[in-house]
Amino acid sequence: MAEQEKLTHAQRASLLLLAVGQDRAASVLRHMGPKEVQLIGSNMAQLGPISSGMVDEVLEEFIIEIKNETGLGLDSDEYIRNMLTNALGADKAGSIIDRILLGANSKGIEQLKWMDTRSIADLIRLEHPQIISIILSLLDADQAADVLTLLPQNMRSDILMRIATLEGVQPAALRELDDIMEKQLTGSDGVKSSQIGGIDAAANILNFIESGVSDPMMQDINEANADLGQRIQDKMFVFGDLINVDDRGIQTLLREVSTDQLLLALRGVETGLRDKVFANMSRRAAEMLRDDLEAAPPARLSEVEAAQKDILAIAKRLSDAGEIALGGGGGGDEFV
Repeated sequence: MAEQEKLTHAQRASLLLLAVGQDRAASVLRHMGPKEVQLIGSNMAQLGPISSGMVDEVLEEFIIEIKNETGLGLDSDEYIRNMLTNALGADKAGSIIDRILLGANSKGIEQLKWMDTRSIADLIRLEHPQIISIILSLLDADQAADVLTLLPQNMRSDILMRIATLEGVQPAALRELDDIMEKQLTGSDGVKSSQIGGIDAAANILNFIESGVSDPMMQDINEANADLGQRIQDKMFVFGDLINVDDRGIQTLLREVSTDQLLLALRGVETGLRDKVFANMSRRAAEMLRDDLEAAPPARLSEVEAAQKDILAIAKRLSDAGEIALGGGGGGDEFV
């Protein structure tokens, strides 16, 4: 096996940035979000010994891929619109194009993404719930989930319902958001609504919230609007739904997951999912993981759920990148 094939995608990107030099790497990192910077920095620190062969293979792969790019020199907004429309069709692309371009052109949204979740929660907790729902819809799902759990409990279900029922945001509402972030966010009243929020956004946020918090929220939503609650539940993707991912997708996912994460996440899951994971590992690796699971002491449910959510976040990232296909599905510190 070539050395480069042993590296994850994040490690390849980190190695590439190390290879191009400090100044060029810094210029690239300035265009990334906080999660990407943290991921790249962490992988840089953990790469260990780097051989010339590893560098050559990663650089060669990058050169081949960049030669296939056709958007260089074109208006980026127009290129993004055309690319997504061609790839997804007008209906699907229309729901995400405005959000992508809104975030790319807004210093306010980028500033929020770099803030810690406690600061965001403190900033928005006294705002109208509709304004809060818009802000959370514009954040990444895991960041929005953390913010939501820091808001008062009596607000959470209402905010999630508002996120689920958002169909568009008019410029007037976005101007209110400008006031909160003290940044100019959008243009005139003549532009059309931006497609943010919706069932998918609410379900994605719930995927990143611990069951002890998310279950009461879903109960409140089901009591207030059973149809809406069912639609949200249908869109949720939980750890057990990984059994519906094809073998190639599971293999891709496992290359991005550490053994310690997997060992903790597989506690208490159904035999079918465990067997699927074992079947997509080498025989020796599967045997070692089985032995470790049998010998491992009990773990707190909160720790298991945290590991599962970390793996789900990796799966979501791979799904967004088109590397795997995901399906949908959907208390105290117990021991499992």
